[in-house]
Amino acid sequence: MDMVAGESRGSQLLPVLAQLVRYLRQLEGPDNPSSIALSVLRRLVDEGPGRVTDLARLTRASQPGMTQLVGRLEKSALVRRVPDPNDGRGVLVEVTQGGRDLLDRTYAHYAATFDRLFEQLDAADSAAIVQALPALSRLAEAGEKESAG
Repeated sequence: MDMVAGESRGSQLLPVLAQLVRYLRQLEGPDNPSSIALSVLRRLVDEGPGRVTDLARLTRASQPGMTQLVGRLEKSALVRRVPDPNDGRGVLVEVTQGGRDLLDRTYAHYAATFDRLFEQLDAADSAAIVQALPALSRLAEAGEKESAG
């Protein structure tokens, strides 16, 4: 993609990110988890147990939809419901070792797929992407901070 003079940085970055996200969503992982299931598992691994309502809000899913997803993940032994230590009536969802293993397998599959794609690029393009990763990571962190309020 050629960078067009006068286009904002965001308008140049957005189609590339959208194309990569579409590609990732189309990848068949070893266990074929949905992107929303992976998002929920990743959030639970990174941030610890959470309420279904918070998971729904954070992933922009409906409450009933998240309840169904958590039920499917629970049947597959990827998550479990546990009492909320701060609220005797509350229930939290936490990731199981099976969920962590699924996430690890899926991410390893994605990484291997991208490694194959990198092999199709010339050395200069590959190096440019790797060199940009720290800045892209900071951009992602800025977005998370902004969305967290």
